[in-house]
Amino acid sequence: MKQFLKSISFAWLLVLPTLGVAAEGNVPTGIAAPQPAASGPASVAPAAGHPAPEGKGDGAVSGKIVETMNSGGYTYINLESNGTKTWVAVPETPVKVGQEVSCASGTEMGNFTSKTLKRSFDRIVFCNTQLDKKGGDTGIGDKSPGSKGAIVGSAETVKVEKAAGANAYTVGDIYKNKAKLDRKKVVVRGKVVKVSGGIMGKNWIHLQDGSGSRKKGTHNLVITSQELPGVGDVVTMQGTLYKDKDFGSGYKYDVIMEEATIQK
Repeated sequence: MKQFLKSISFAWLLVLPTLGVAAEGNVPTGIAAPQPAASGPASVAPAAGHPAPEGKGDGAVSGKIVETMNSGGYTYINLESNGTKTWVAVPETPVKVGQEVSCASGTEMGNFTSKTLKRSFDRIVFCNTQLDKKGGDTGIGDKSPGSKGAIVGSAETVKVEKAAGANAYTVGDIYKNKAKLDRKKVVVRGKVVKVSGGIMGKNWIHLQDGSGSRKKGTHNLVITSQELPGVGDVVTMQGTLYKDKDFGSGYKYDVIMEEATIQK
């Protein structure tokens, strides 16, 4: 077991620089250097050519997943426990919102910037052990990543007012008028229910506004963008709509909005 923990810790040492971690004086242009989340020695010994990031070791954390995204071969998980939220990073693994997970040992970092996500975290824990998934099999990987597999359910009732403007539509209206709207600019407003970052060079955003049919799968719109909203955000997005879009490798969508931007 000790050998396993050592190997996991050493693996993080090798991959942390690729995620945006750098010691002071060795920071790539445009990347913020992480600062210690608390005083104390780093949990990983430095290796040749890789300065060890300073951080707080033994950062055990557990809770329910409220947000998750994959980027650059890693899974970022936002855990909530007793009203407190903590970001955790692990090598890419299938998880889902609502699942209970725990990390028995981790290295806590402050002011960490992920280059692949283009996002900064005030505090994040890099898990040094295998993630304990209390929710059992997630079922991720059993579904096509296309339209059928992209449908996201939600325990809550989503109700978001339609955006204003001539090119504004509800999610349900977009599905109804997909032939007429194919390859045209549209605007839609809704609540972000899922985000998958850094896949095929894009962030994949799932938006719902309460319209459409859950039974038919016309209540959930997949949007690709270089921007990265958080799960739970209500946003207005503009992009080009495509019907019957096939990216290959199972990524086929009845309707998808591409190259979208968030309207301020």
